[in-house]
Amino acid sequence: MTAGRIAALAAMLMTALMAGFFLAFSICVMWGLDDVAPAAAIEAMQGINRAVRNPVFFVLFFLTPFVGAIAALLALRARKAGTALLLLLGAVVYAGGVIVPTAVVNVPMNEALAALGAVPAADAPAIWRDYSDRWTAWNHLRTALNILALLLVAMGWRGIGRG
Repeated sequence: MTAGRIAALAAMLMTALMAGFFLAFSICVMWGLDDVAPAAAIEAMQGINRAVRNPVFFVLFFLTPFVGAIAALLALRARKAGTALLLLLGAVVYAGGVIVPTAVVNVPMNEALAALGAVPAADAPAIWRDYSDRWTAWNHLRTALNILALLLVAMGWRGIGRG
């Protein structure tokens, strides 16, 4: 297997893992949190946001577009411009559609939620509803764009192995 194919495979797997991570929040985690008492949901989400700050998540989250860009450069070096374009587009869609909204919307929302500390039960329903609705909508967007990035990288991976 060539270095370009290995890099493209790594980019595809990393992109797929991140898509699954965000999809799980959209179709399970947030629904589960919405199903419990709002004060408990807030406390649980605060815990999740602390736990997600770990080396495994950071490597997958931040290095995915770089691995895709490396795969694109290797494809270009192998004179596979169309494949390189697909891989590069996948990396760009991931960076712009996952990293940017996370940094601009989801993380600031998470930090604001963390700053609240323990929330009085009377205030929790309005706080959670506002947080959950907005956070989940943005998560749906980054999930969809992550899946688009995955499709682009997968098409690039397929093309890089062809003679």
